[in-house]
Amino acid sequence: MREANTERNTKETRIRLSLSLDGSGKANIDTGCGFLDHMLDLWSKHARFDLDLQCEGDTRVDYHHTCEDIGIALGQALATALADKTGIARYGSALVPMDETLMLCALDLSGRACLVYDVTTPTEKVGDFDCELAREFMLGFVRNAAVTLHLRMLSGENSHHILEAAFKALARALRAAVAQDGAWAGEIPSTKGAL
Repeated sequence: MREANTERNTKETRIRLSLSLDGSGKANIDTGCGFLDHMLDLWSKHARFDLDLQCEGDTRVDYHHTCEDIGIALGQALATALADKTGIARYGSALVPMDETLMLCALDLSGRACLVYDVTTPTEKVGDFDCELAREFMLGFVRNAAVTLHLRMLSGENSHHILEAAFKALARALRAAVAQDGAWAGEIPSTKGAL
């Protein structure tokens, strides 16, 4: 089983996280932020990753540190679970509609961190969640998972739908990228011999 357990303890957050890439999409999530719980729950379901995540953050300030640090911890867990990436598909992409929204995600488990985030929301908030924090989550994730990630909104009018489509597209693309590919059995999918 490709699994990882991660803890991140700072003056701003305390995070305990368990991730299994070969799961069934079971999630037990409590971040202290209802909207982020919702996004990570659907992320787990659509990636088919099992995720157990508990976070105590300085939410009296706002959700910034919580979102960023969970992205960091999740990225670290993914990197650990993938180990040397032998036999994986490496690349993944998804085109996800949600009502009026259409989101494109393409990624490469390249070992190089790069985020291209072309997602805009018409409102600053969904409930009490600052929409700009979705990018902070993605940035923390990309930097620590060492993933090249492109997220592009092709259409969208509703902020909730836009962010939900982004998390679902990321999940679906990751599911494809981490899949075992028989053509690469016993090999690392790179001419360099390492990712």
